[in-house]
Amino acid sequence: MSAAATLLHCCDPLDERRVDAHFAAEAQAARACGATVVRLDHDALLGGDTERAVARVPVGAGPLWYRGWMVPAERYAALDEALRARGGSLAVTPDEYRRAHELPGWYAAFAHLTPAGAWLPAAPGQPPTADGLTALARRLPAGPGIVKDYVKSRKHEWDEACFIPDLADATALRRVVGRFVELQGDALAGGVVLRAFERFVTPPDGAAAEVRIWWSGGEPRLLTAHPDSPTGRLPAAEALASGLGPVRDAVRELGCRFVTTDLALREDGVWRVVEVGDGQVSDLHKDVDLPVFAGLLTDLRHLVQLAR
Repeated sequence: MSAAATLLHCCDPLDERRVDAHFAAEAQAARACGATVVRLDHDALLGGDTERAVARVPVGAGPLWYRGWMVPAERYAALDEALRARGGSLAVTPDEYRRAHELPGWYAAFAHLTPAGAWLPAAPGQPPTADGLTALARRLPAGPGIVKDYVKSRKHEWDEACFIPDLADATALRRVVGRFVELQGDALAGGVVLRAFERFVTPPDGAAAEVRIWWSGGEPRLLTAHPDSPTGRLPAAEALASGLGPVRDAVRELGCRFVTTDLALREDGVWRVVEVGDGQVSDLHKDVDLPVFAGLLTDLRHLVQLAR
């Protein structure tokens, strides 16, 4: 087996011959590491036209590591099916992708390391009933919380569609959740999640308040600042070391090949897992060394089935 991977990047929506501008430098770095880069029409995939989406993928491409914009789990499964019809496949299986990408898939493995959460399935535009929300909130510790779907929150509309000052306040709960579902529109992923609110702080050395760890083969391969962080400066390694053992155990329990974990420092000095994600669709901080990241992606020794 070649040491270099074949990467499936999203194409530029205005020029299918090019990689999407957001990933162009990353694709260039991957090619420099010996990777083969092929292109996917992300818009066609989301629109349900999988044949068009994979039209530029060579027949017989073999295993492909997707690297691009988020894809709903059901569309990811459809993509894998379309690739298999052409002699290819996604190296991260649809089941693995869903487990790492959606909170209900990864929560059990990380429950002791992450803020408490509870969820209900919901269709776009249809928030849970008042009684359903009240029952959901009662499954969490008393106090403040946040709302999100199975994948994302609307933290940039914090007071309007994310933060709930008191989960026992039924009126505020319905208002914030309702507004969240309204703003998510058709992009609502899976359903509604309520999570207990924990107060996080900036590390004492002024480094990024939230960091992203990239895991493959059940091991941490790269530490970066979270993409939303205004600084790319990282906490001292020893500041994180004490918390990594339990996170490694949880990643291995999850059993997915390429995973990211976002960690933040709680005000009591404990590092907490804020989110888990599939590494294929996890974004990069602008200060990440692209050749280093490309080396992670293109080394198949790190991207293999986890030892059981």
